[in-house]
Amino acid sequence: MERENMVKSVSRALDIITLVSLKKGGLGVTEIAKQIDINKSSVYRILSTLVQYGYIEQDGDTGKYKLGYKFLEISSKLLESIDLRAEARPFLQELENETNEVIHLVVYDQGEVVYIEKLEGNETLRMHSKVGKRAPMHCTSVGKAILAHLPLNVVMEILDRKGMPVHTDKTITDKDEFLKELSQVRQNGYALDLEENEYGITCVAAPIFDHLGKVIAAVSISGPTMRMTEDRLKTLKTIMIRTGKEISARLGHVSRIS
Repeated sequence: MERENMVKSVSRALDIITLVSLKKGGLGVTEIAKQIDINKSSVYRILSTLVQYGYIEQDGDTGKYKLGYKFLEISSKLLESIDLRAEARPFLQELENETNEVIHLVVYDQGEVVYIEKLEGNETLRMHSKVGKRAPMHCTSVGKAILAHLPLNVVMEILDRKGMPVHTDKTITDKDEFLKELSQVRQNGYALDLEENEYGITCVAAPIFDHLGKVIAAVSISGPTMRMTEDRLKTLKTIMIRTGKEISARLGHVSRIS
């Protein structure tokens, strides 16, 4: 019986926290009691305990209750503990199962991308990429997906410092043309590598954002150009945009676009 009452109290406390979180200006005891249909003395008792532990605070002017800073402290610790590879892994596996192509997860580091995960797919495809290897940004879909969401001065600094070396005869080496490409990437929500890094290989990528809305990584699908037809790319673009948003959401990013 005591255990049952304890569970009920915890349940009510969580209901109150959820209710209070929905009202920016906070809620009074009477309002809370009406909405969750329990007596005011019980509501007050629960609120007092939550205030004591910092999960709820009372506005000194209005007397209403709102979320306490304890939640900010906890959410910060949660966000710090998030492991990108672990959070992305189920989505990468889903991509591999859905497409049978090579899947990459990269992070941005000092003007380059670094491969931190690679799933080989079921189709045979030889690529230079491997976990731990670095790659240029200007000629890879993952690099372009990240660059498109970095400030212009950072992009220019990277291009000036790293240059735009030719990898194939399809590599974009003109800065103005490249900046137009990045603008298109930003608008479309995905980036393409049309044999710009390796001959015979086409890639499509989407950016990944953290809880602050900052681009930190990218995910891509790579396949032989002969298999990456216009129709297939059209399908893969949609899949990549969805996957980028799903991984970003796991990192705490709230998309402004529904």
